[in-house]
Amino acid sequence: MRWIWIDRFVEFESGRRAVATKNVTLAEEHLHDQFPAYPIMPASLIIEGMAQTAGILVGEARQFAEKVILAKIRRASFNGLVRPGQQLRYEATIDTITEQAAQISGTVYCDGKELGRIDLMFSHIDNNMSGLDFPEENFVFTEDFKSLLRMYQIDVSPKAGGSPPDA
Repeated sequence: MRWIWIDRFVEFESGRRAVATKNVTLAEEHLHDQFPAYPIMPASLIIEGMAQTAGILVGEARQFAEKVILAKIRRASFNGLVRPGQQLRYEATIDTITEQAAQISGTVYCDGKELGRIDLMFSHIDNNMSGLDFPEENFVFTEDFKSLLRMYQIDVSPKAGGSPPDA
């Protein structure tokens, strides 16, 4: 099962920046597990939402040709909690991207106020220097996953540039 921790892309600048939102609701069972009487969105899942936003940005920048995986959380700091009924906004910007890796700066907002910073590093494992062999097929950006991205209004065709269609 693939868990998606973003609901929608609201901005997408190919190779540069992506903004996604996540509406937090009481319908999400994980909110009830940590503190049943006071449901909050776990910080680890907020980080995962940023990782998905940024990972898709990095993958699209290279036409989804490579397997992009999260390599390192460089920083994750938060100054509040997220409760049901609130909306998260993930803003990810590519700082650097090379054949081997990408570095991302991210800011998370909750209901329009800055909640924290998440800076990440991604590896293009097809171009890794470790000598490890990985499966030939792209198990990260499968055709099923790219089809799901189309539902999020990202044109994933290589010549399209990744811009969302006009609504």
